[in-house]
Amino acid sequence: MDYGLWTEKPLTKQPIMNFRKAQIQDLPFIVQMLSDDKLGKQREDYQIPLPQPYHEAFQNIDQDPNQELIVVEDQDEIIGTLQLSFIQYLTYQGGIRAQIEAVRIRSDKRGEGLGAKMFEWAIERAKERGAHLLQLTTDKKRPEALKFYEKLGFTASHEGLKLHFK
Repeated sequence: MDYGLWTEKPLTKQPIMNFRKAQIQDLPFIVQMLSDDKLGKQREDYQIPLPQPYHEAFQNIDQDPNQELIVVEDQDEIIGTLQLSFIQYLTYQGGIRAQIEAVRIRSDKRGEGLGAKMFEWAIERAKERGAHLLQLTTDKKRPEALKFYEKLGFTASHEGLKLHFK
């Protein structure tokens, strides 16, 4: 499946962003990005070789047509990742919701506007798949992320709750 290229003006220093479906050989790079922040360090177990649960999760995601684990490249170098889930509902007349999760940019590439470009791509991809909305959650320990999402047009319209199992 073609996930397309995102190209910038040729004279700028902006990267040419290629979005593609993640492959098994990308998994260590993805987990490394997921673990590369304060909360990620607490949740993830990045080591080489990767623990088996990451491989099992990758296989499950890869085989599910309603899941898209995406890597973002600049000149064949992975610089970001995101996961889109497409959820069929009975509400909204049988509508489809897109859920975006695990959006990460490699630490040396943060602050360059790549996150906004990744969301622009994800919004268009959700529309292509027939979703009527794109939703996300963000940890309350990341207030800067909430501000970023609000700048992109997301609104805090619902209160989300979680029940963690140990």
